[in-house]
Amino acid sequence: MKRTALQGERTRLPQLGDRAFPRLMIAPTLLVMLVLTSYPLLYTLIYSFTDYQYLKGTDAAQFIWLKNYIDLFRNTYFRQAVLNTIKFTLLAVTFEMVLGLLLAVFINSLHRGQKVMRTLVLLPYLLPAVTVALGWRMMLSSNYGILNQMLEGLGLPVFNWFMDTKTAFGTVLLIDVWQNVPFVFLLLYASLQSVPETQYEAARIDGAGVIVQFFRITLPNIKNGLALCALLRTIDTFRLFEKVNILTGGGPAGTTSTITQFLYNNGIKSLKFGFGSAGAIVMTLLVLILSSFYIKRAMK
Repeated sequence: MKRTALQGERTRLPQLGDRAFPRLMIAPTLLVMLVLTSYPLLYTLIYSFTDYQYLKGTDAAQFIWLKNYIDLFRNTYFRQAVLNTIKFTLLAVTFEMVLGLLLAVFINSLHRGQKVMRTLVLLPYLLPAVTVALGWRMMLSSNYGILNQMLEGLGLPVFNWFMDTKTAFGTVLLIDVWQNVPFVFLLLYASLQSVPETQYEAARIDGAGVIVQFFRITLPNIKNGLALCALLRTIDTFRLFEKVNILTGGGPAGTTSTITQFLYNNGIKSLKFGFGSAGAIVMTLLVLILSSFYIKRAMK
């Protein structure tokens, strides 16, 4: 009886060790990530309740509680920046998801040239955002841009694409969608590789067409990939800064101003870190609200 009990304990110990070992290996990385994330977030939250000004130093900072938040929401430029950011995020993520999904399905259906097409489609995403912005600014320049020269040669009206209130927002949106569609394509293309081919064969035998196969087989199988992709693009698009800063600077008349652009002008450049910290906290909360649906889905 004692031997059997000892043998039972010995068989249990390795099982407990097998479970604990991966957690022990991950623990240092999780600890470092937790410190690097929680420390800046905590101090940003604390500074958002103060009048911290960089040149005066932290010793001169005093608690003013909700004054920064009240001033923030009373600022008409900030309210416009919030609306612009939400509008831009919803439009950009929608266009990127639709176009990326169509590209992924199309290229996945090709029998030849998939590698070449994958490489060509991914090229815009490999470029830095600053390089993309500068390249498009040259192409759409009102003075020497190739697009305006083509329009002028055809006898069509030319536009000041980045300084016209009618075209500035749409132009920045087009550029951002052009660069980030390949990211959506890459994730969804990888998801499509896991869809069993037998399901398509069974659907074709039953007489299902391409559209029925897409809605009944493709979409249900890649719904997790779609949710993850939408979450990542929502978070990234909400933090849009480089393109706006280079192409329009938030103009004209604030039509392209985003939250990050507003915080850069009114918090970083003016060195009012207390005011800027309040804006950063508000932006974080808005991102959590917009992405709450995807986060709940991922947790389930």
